[in-house]
Amino acid sequence: MTNAAPAPVAGAPVIHASPPQFSYIPPFGLRTVIGCLGMLLAVHVAGFDEHVTEIGLSDIRGAMHIGHDEGTWVVAIYEAFNIAAMAFTPWFYTTFSIYRFSIFMTAVLALLSIPAPFMPDVTSLCILRAFQGLSAGCLPPVLMTVMLKYLPPQFRVLGIGGYAMSATFGPNLGLPLEAFWFEHVGWHWLYWEIIPTAALAIAMMAYGLPRDPMHFERFEKFNWLGLLVGWPAICSLVIVLYQGDRLDWFRSSIITNLTFWGMAAFIVFVINEAFHPSPYFRIQYWRSRNIQASLLSLVGILAICSIMAEIPATYLQSVRGYRPIQMVPVSLVVALPQLVMLPLIAWICSNRKVDCRFVLAGGMVCLAISAWLGTWLTVDWVRDNFYLLQILQVFGQPMTVIPTLMLATMAMGPADGPFISGMVNMLKGLANAVAFAIFAVATRRREQYHSSMLLDHHGTRRLALQGMGNPIDQQLGGTSVDGAHVTWNGLQVFHTFVHEQSLVLALTDLYYVLIWVCLGYAAMNLVLPHRVYPPRVPSPNTPVH
Repeated sequence: MTNAAPAPVAGAPVIHASPPQFSYIPPFGLRTVIGCLGMLLAVHVAGFDEHVTEIGLSDIRGAMHIGHDEGTWVVAIYEAFNIAAMAFTPWFYTTFSIYRFSIFMTAVLALLSIPAPFMPDVTSLCILRAFQGLSAGCLPPVLMTVMLKYLPPQFRVLGIGGYAMSATFGPNLGLPLEAFWFEHVGWHWLYWEIIPTAALAIAMMAYGLPRDPMHFERFEKFNWLGLLVGWPAICSLVIVLYQGDRLDWFRSSIITNLTFWGMAAFIVFVINEAFHPSPYFRIQYWRSRNIQASLLSLVGILAICSIMAEIPATYLQSVRGYRPIQMVPVSLVVALPQLVMLPLIAWICSNRKVDCRFVLAGGMVCLAISAWLGTWLTVDWVRDNFYLLQILQVFGQPMTVIPTLMLATMAMGPADGPFISGMVNMLKGLANAVAFAIFAVATRRREQYHSSMLLDHHGTRRLALQGMGNPIDQQLGGTSVDGAHVTWNGLQVFHTFVHEQSLVLALTDLYYVLIWVCLGYAAMNLVLPHRVYPPRVPSPNTPVH
């Protein structure tokens, strides 16, 4: 007589039937390490294709004769397909096998970059970038599964650190790569730079990843409704985030329709996932406090890191007139130390005596201090003034991302990997879209507010200061004998000063908000999630059931 199944613990995630498991897991050794590193390199290739072309969009638009508005659609469509692909990838790599699926998607990503510089118009370029975004979005969920599945228990936290590189190291390296390729090689290589590294990644994966069998029988229960409803829903919502501020949000019929129909389709998608026998991810996992805290924190932390990287770049470009190559040291200060900090933080968190929640809280405090130092921003700052802020982010970013991923994955069983990886990666991609929308809205609105206040103060006190003379006109007086021309140039200089001050004040406001958001996340993660422990090596005396 069989024993009854234990009753589920309150607050624990609901574990459903898992997809077919991999038939063969190789013994851990050099070959497995090479395969995992190849998968990690493939994810970085996808990240470079995303960030380098996005950062270098101005240079690409100039070379391909693309307007500003059309160029924003190139980015929005790429990101929409990229994020949507992350949600559905686990079902497909379980069906077609990690080995075949990863190699195929990496090859497609690299091959599509070859004709990209020669696209005849914006429409064809958007279509090509949509397929590239789809193939790039398929790779990060595979990396999470590879690191958790093929690495032995004592190295799984280090595998999470490797996965975290795609959220910290890769984005910060995008600016230096864009500057190098455009300034020293040629703008075509903003697309082609992924080809050599993709070829190396394919060779490493072909050598190191196991040849798993394919499971075509899974198509008998294929979730057609989830795909047909969820894909356009996610794409619509991502496009709203990327295009909303430019089109003035709900004053635009495009944004209104995409939001309404996208939200309606997403609600249908969530309901379908809750009851379908073969879902893409388990909505029931949100019953767990750890899942709630970790996934909410993941979106917030990655959005914070993205905004804190965008503020120096926006200031140096808009106020100081820096080119990307002049901003390279600011990005490298954060990017290069991650090669040491990520394994170090992962090693610390792999100690069972260390509570990763306190590591996460410490990282949020580092980011909060960095934001507090940023509130001293003035129009006199140059590149060197940001170094201390960036150094604090060197510690803060890995100290927040790695514990958050631990809270999301360590409480789950091995069979839950495909269900949680799609959810984690979709939210990871969505964090960039949320950060883009928040930064665009906040900077525009606060800049307009401060510009109005500065002009209002100038108008009210203009007569009181009239006797002191106009220093701008005095400096420009000798440049022309035409008084009207001098006055016009003086107004241009004055409005430039107002714009610079308004932008600086708007960025300072963002830093103030980030301080409280970071402290709020630190407090939330000390209270909401339960403690998780890193996996330990099974004892040889443990009986086999």
